[in-house]
Amino acid sequence: MPQKPEVTGFFDPRTWSVQYVAADPATKECAIIDPVLDYDEKSGQTGTMNADRILEFVALKGYRVAWILDTHPHADHFSAAHYLKGKTGAPTAIGEKVVEVQKLWKGFYNWPDFPADGSQWDRLFAHGDTFKVGDLDASVMFSPGHTLASITYVIGDAAFVHDTIFMPDSGTARADFPGGSAKVLWASIQDILALPDATRLFTGHDYQPDGREPLWESTVGQQKARNIHLSTCRTEAEFTALREARDRTLPMPKLILHALQVNIRGGRLPEPEGNGTRYLKIPLDTLTGAPWE
Repeated sequence: MPQKPEVTGFFDPRTWSVQYVAADPATKECAIIDPVLDYDEKSGQTGTMNADRILEFVALKGYRVAWILDTHPHADHFSAAHYLKGKTGAPTAIGEKVVEVQKLWKGFYNWPDFPADGSQWDRLFAHGDTFKVGDLDASVMFSPGHTLASITYVIGDAAFVHDTIFMPDSGTARADFPGGSAKVLWASIQDILALPDATRLFTGHDYQPDGREPLWESTVGQQKARNIHLSTCRTEAEFTALREARDRTLPMPKLILHALQVNIRGGRLPEPEGNGTRYLKIPLDTLTGAPWE
């Protein structure tokens, strides 16, 4: 029988993000996956409400944090990985291809001295790497397409796919960010759908179509049967045409230029300047061609 972690999702309505705690019920060790550091772009305020809610849950359950994992450098929220490492001492990890994202975005931000070597995390995972969450076996799948660095964590019978496959009524992730590719995304999705049909899939966002309540758990079998993109697109060409047409209608995420400068640094905010204040750097006319809201 496949190992079955206890998985708890934490929905953030401000960014439509789902954060996870995946725990081994036997040893009480857990991994925190894709945690959100709060940020209000209108006032410039940051906060730790989401991360602190996870820490309170971990303490209530008597869990010990073994890993703090990001699936990719997010474009729509700040990562709380660095904050949570400071609170728990647990190592942080992400996919090794994050260095390619760092190289790309250090140019956008004009950071010639930025170390684009992944040293901001404790471990960089390659495709096929394995690790443990307590007694649970965990492995890593390289899942590019949405970004150059996206990975899937498979922990027991649970796969954390973030911005690759959404809930069946929402389809699949966009692939038009710098370094993204609808063709590559199709191949990554096929790898995920090759997992056993009973594998539980946990997505990283839910946009609540038709105003329904937030949902984030499905199975491989359900996605094959009901996903609005994957059940209708039977070939790479069909999917690529659908995905690219859809992506041409989408504005850029409102926080992409805010978030990437934090997330390619492992969730570290900019260092305070001489007056004690931190400043974000927003490049103008860098991401051109997307529709305006």
